[in-house]
Amino acid sequence: MARRERVMKMSVELPLWRALAGYRVLTMFYAVGLFAGAYDRFARPGVAIAYFCVLFVWTLATLPQVSNAARCTKRFLVLDLAMALTGILLTPVADAPQRIADGGPTLPSIWTAGAVLAFAIKGGWRWAAVASTAVAVANLVERGSPARDTVHNVVLVWVASIAIGYVVEVARASERTLARALEIEAATRERERLARDIHDSVLQVLAMVQRRGAVIGGEAAELGRLAGEQEVALRTLVSGGLLPLPRVSQDAAEGALAGVAGEHDRSARDGEAAPVDLRSLLARYAGSRVSLAEPGAPVLLPPAVAAEVAAAVGAALDNVRRHAGEGARAWILVEDEPGSVVVTVRDDGPGIPEGRLAQAEGEGRLGVALSIRGRLRDVGGTAELISVPGQGTEVELNVPKNAKKARGKAER
Repeated sequence: MARRERVMKMSVELPLWRALAGYRVLTMFYAVGLFAGAYDRFARPGVAIAYFCVLFVWTLATLPQVSNAARCTKRFLVLDLAMALTGILLTPVADAPQRIADGGPTLPSIWTAGAVLAFAIKGGWRWAAVASTAVAVANLVERGSPARDTVHNVVLVWVASIAIGYVVEVARASERTLARALEIEAATRERERLARDIHDSVLQVLAMVQRRGAVIGGEAAELGRLAGEQEVALRTLVSGGLLPLPRVSQDAAEGALAGVAGEHDRSARDGEAAPVDLRSLLARYAGSRVSLAEPGAPVLLPPAVAAEVAAAVGAALDNVRRHAGEGARAWILVEDEPGSVVVTVRDDGPGIPEGRLAQAEGEGRLGVALSIRGRLRDVGGTAELISVPGQGTEVELNVPKNAKKARGKAER
């Protein structure tokens, strides 16, 4: 926060406001000097003196108004511009017609540019364009015709004020970007500090509880298992990655994934289907006995396709828990290939005896056939199951990146 305050104090606007305040004072005295040098040639010098008295008081009294953007209100800008325009339009009343025809200066002279620059610094180039246009119209009315020197002065004020307004807008955008970068840097530093503290305390305690619970057994083993799951989740959180949730049931996972698929169906009907990161759907399965290995970059798939792949992974893990036991370990590997995404689920269970899958299908148990192979078939992918008795089971899910969910399934 302190660093951000220093950035704001170093804002490019502060020097501009200070320069504007000095410019207004100097140009006010310059305009008075021009009048004093040509006093005897004025037709009605009293009008000019009255105007300069007001201008003198106005310039000094409004110095606080041009000290920063907060004090420079819209009302002040309008009154300040009105002061400049009044001086321009009073010039034919106070000055001799011949001096005006010869290109003599207006009563406020270059003080008028200060009023336009205030618009530029406060509101950017659009405000500057409006103010300079008003000054241009007043100058043309004062001269009666678009004389060469008048057009030159008008164009100069126009270009200068719009350019300064544009620079101010760019500078403000750069300051916002810098302030945001400093906030992110500060948040990152704080996250790293918390990660170090957590690693030195909480994570070590959870790891110790997991080890001791496994040794003691009984209810302590269950407590140790829960501590292990929380250690994995917390370690992933403090490292800045995806947050794996504790192990969930197949029904809960299916419900969450159904929400993603439903959102895709609604988006598809509206002509929108933003891809989702498959890693975020698979992270829910990670835990103390399920390890997830994933690429460092997002693995993007259409929402419905990603939901079907994640549901197939959930079905494979459900089979691991059901047939290999709660103590079995599983590994999920995500590979982002150029034209496809490959997800492999492997376990260290006893494996599947030869012919067991065909027998299960004959008995009406279609978990692998429908929950895994059927899901992948619906999205144009394939599912291969490799199992060696005594060496565990491996399920490889391969889905093309341009895969689309089958129309009939999507409409249900």
